[in-house]
Amino acid sequence: MPTISDIADTLEQFAPTALAEEWDNVGLLVGDPSWPVERVMTCLTITPTTVQEAIQERVNLIVSHHPLPFQPLRAITTETTTGQLLLQLIAAKIGVYSPHTAFDSAQAGINQHMAIGLGLRQIQPLIPATGDSESDTGAGRFGFVGEELTLGELAARLKTFLGLDEVQGNTQIVGCDNQTVSRIAIACGSGGSLLASAVAKECDCLVTGEANFHTCLEAEARGIGLILPGHFASESFALLSLADYVSDQISGVEVWPSRTERNPLHSI
Repeated sequence: MPTISDIADTLEQFAPTALAEEWDNVGLLVGDPSWPVERVMTCLTITPTTVQEAIQERVNLIVSHHPLPFQPLRAITTETTTGQLLLQLIAAKIGVYSPHTAFDSAQAGINQHMAIGLGLRQIQPLIPATGDSESDTGAGRFGFVGEELTLGELAARLKTFLGLDEVQGNTQIVGCDNQTVSRIAIACGSGGSLLASAVAKECDCLVTGEANFHTCLEAEARGIGLILPGHFASESFALLSLADYVSDQISGVEVWPSRTERNPLHSI
């Protein structure tokens, strides 16, 4: 029977932890590498909802995009949400592995997946991992649409790719609906910090999950469109492909993306 160590090795090949940002916390974060694994669940974030699903479904390992824990801990008690979740997972012998920014920057990671889904061509990292412009790994992505699109048309294409409807997603844009875009930057999640890199690559538009107010103002001042489908939507789509990858690579293991995880934000 496969072990947590076997799953971790497989994920390391897919999203090498060396690609992660220095501030991040990636890899095996909870559990014994020797624990046997029959059932794996992927999710964007470990929450009370996803923990309860994992316990009820007798999961042995959660592969969560966002790390738990993320920050160093002085104590693990029920006084904090993080402590409660960790204690529940440990009591149930459920391991936690997080690829986070390693998955963002991987050759076939989240940003690459979205760039392909939007139909971009000549896709390259916004910030190559090795500093080599020929590298196929690194933070963000940019590329070209095959035909001239307006910002509004690209936003509609993004919503179709993410499977968003009017109820599920309140996609926001900075810029005019009818401004034309052809050179597109991608930074899934909270990617406003990559705006300067998008400017340096002479991109017309940055697609990212969320950005703060001042980043939106800076994009507007520079004439660069922003498309903001929300943090959850911009990353959760890739958890299905991650589950498929683990299932394809490791035989005898049942793997699925969380069936109960939901975006905490909704429109009224």
